[in-house]
Amino acid sequence: MPRPSWTTVVPLLAAIALAPAWFTHPGNVVLSGLAVLLVGAVLAAVHHAEVVAHRVGEPYGSLVLAVAVTIIEVALIVTLMVTTDKDTAGLARDTVFAAVMITVNGIVGISLLIGALKHHLAVFNPEGTGAALATVVALAVLCLVVPSVTTSEPGPEFTGVQLAFAAVASLTLYGMFVFTQTIRHRDFFLPVAAEQYVPVVARDADTAAGRSPEAAGATGSSGSFEHEPVDLDEDGHADPPTNRAALASLGLLVVSLVAVVGLAKVESPAIEAGVAALGYPAAVVGVAIALLVLAPETIAAVRAASRNRVQVSLNLALGSAMASIGLTIPAIAVASIWLDGPLELGLNQLQTVLLLLTAAVAILTVVPGRAKTLQGGVHLVLFVSFLFLTIAP
Repeated sequence: MPRPSWTTVVPLLAAIALAPAWFTHPGNVVLSGLAVLLVGAVLAAVHHAEVVAHRVGEPYGSLVLAVAVTIIEVALIVTLMVTTDKDTAGLARDTVFAAVMITVNGIVGISLLIGALKHHLAVFNPEGTGAALATVVALAVLCLVVPSVTTSEPGPEFTGVQLAFAAVASLTLYGMFVFTQTIRHRDFFLPVAAEQYVPVVARDADTAAGRSPEAAGATGSSGSFEHEPVDLDEDGHADPPTNRAALASLGLLVVSLVAVVGLAKVESPAIEAGVAALGYPAAVVGVAIALLVLAPETIAAVRAASRNRVQVSLNLALGSAMASIGLTIPAIAVASIWLDGPLELGLNQLQTVLLLLTAAVAILTVVPGRAKTLQGGVHLVLFVSFLFLTIAP
């Protein structure tokens, strides 16, 4: 009988260790061990999410992981807001904003950089990616910028009616995008191959000269580009897992995510204490939470980019940013009915500038449908700038 793999054992161990740790105050040695299990649970979640994604195919696979990670984020934010004695008025804002900056700059940047380094150009579908980016920008401005400029409530807060409207609008935008991604225009979110970018201007000229379209594509002439999506899961790669294996991975994915949420909650006091000891702003806690819950997305995106599937990486990044706002804000809005204290969602001036700069750069990156290492480097510099300015605003 074959021995179970680590991707099966680690989530179960993490879930078992969570039970006693949840009701006690573990010491530093125990916390170190739990931190190792937490990292293992994150890696296991990536593995099982990829198995499920391989079974259901793109773009459903990216959607599975994005929603799963957002569930972690929502549960963690609500848990911390309910259980901690510290001021958590800006925790949801800091975490959601950090998630947007990590995904749109960090994950997108490293994916484009790796894809371009390994395959000369990082190629993706601008129609699908542009639609995702437009939805992310609309959600981010509506939920994170608008609260700072409304006048019905003092400070960066929504009134109850405004928060309800923002929650409904967020769910509507997210639902419309999911319908577009999975049903109406699914082909816009499938991986594309670099050789399918054939210059239209050169193709027309070469056709008139009696040469084939393939020869036109080899000329490297400039012009607009046409492409057709390719489903790489059906082009001779390894067969998708069986239904039984996919269901087993789905169950272990749920266990892994529960373990990640629980262990992150157990580790959060140590994170908060460390941030306070270093003298960093409270917003760093939100960044730490976002980095933690987005670790599965980051690893999966890097793997996809290294396999020349940059579209999958962008689906993961922008889908996570979208879900982080479109699902987290409505969940927090509902939770605020029972939570005491204010809920600050509006960004300050520095954060607003970083968000708008990120949006402008991302638009310029997406429009061509392909990127060089430069674009990846620009996004990564913005990501590092965000981290630095969060610590030293």
